[in-house]
Amino acid sequence: MRLVLTGGTGLVGQFLLAEALAAGDRVTLLGRTAHSACAHLPWSLDTPVPDLSGHDALIHCAFDHVPGRYRGGEGDDPAGFTARNLDGTRRLFDTAATAGLSRIVFLSSRAVLSGHPPGTTLTEDMPPSPDTLYGEIKAGAETHLAALPLTGTALRATGIYGPAPGEKAHKWAGLFADYLSGRPIAPRRGTELHGQDLATAVRLCLTHGLAGAVHASDITLDRHDLLTEVQRLTACPHPPPPQSDAPVSALDCTKLRALGWRPGGWAKLRASLPDLLA
Repeated sequence: MRLVLTGGTGLVGQFLLAEALAAGDRVTLLGRTAHSACAHLPWSLDTPVPDLSGHDALIHCAFDHVPGRYRGGEGDDPAGFTARNLDGTRRLFDTAATAGLSRIVFLSSRAVLSGHPPGTTLTEDMPPSPDTLYGEIKAGAETHLAALPLTGTALRATGIYGPAPGEKAHKWAGLFADYLSGRPIAPRRGTELHGQDLATAVRLCLTHGLAGAVHASDITLDRHDLLTEVQRLTACPHPPPPQSDAPVSALDCTKLRALGWRPGGWAKLRASLPDLLA
């Protein structure tokens, strides 16, 4: 398959790039950073999109935000945040459609449903209900994708964890450093998915032509439980934070599970922690 991939050298996109290369795809990275293993077209969300002719599919996971933040990632520039991420994504999708690509997988987010009451099971047929600008932008991009004359998948993923590429810090690096140093940790619960399981989900979307909203999530993770595992591995003397009592809205992943998708759960998390702590 001849793939165009945006965000392929980022914390999430690295997993998708590795999976595509392992599958034998011919990958073109569309973005600011090149990679030695594939072709590269310079681009950013606020610049014109180059010609994408000759490719079969687009995977779009690039997103411009304040470092370390998605919700609230607009910082003090909500207009620019919207222009880059929504308008830029619309241009990208339109260019892909004009170039004759047959499929787009868009990395959306559970944030498009975050306005539903806490504790709700979020199904793939639920209407969007974002309560942040981040969620509004993802929902707007989903709507634009659905109107194009190609197979469009809005892959609504939960939090993605796993090792970071190169010299980048993984998503929990700051949390682990704070805990190991004895700094206060606020209780929190959320849903998580390993990046390799996300990459498998993207592959299923491409090969089976899944269209519309598709959900990808795995475990509900409390910081207490995560840091209890860190304590076990490091013999840290500091107690983990208390359990959170906040209800969590979990994603129902019916479409992927019907295709046999089974993410790694707690076993994969535990197996990943030594590398994340190294």
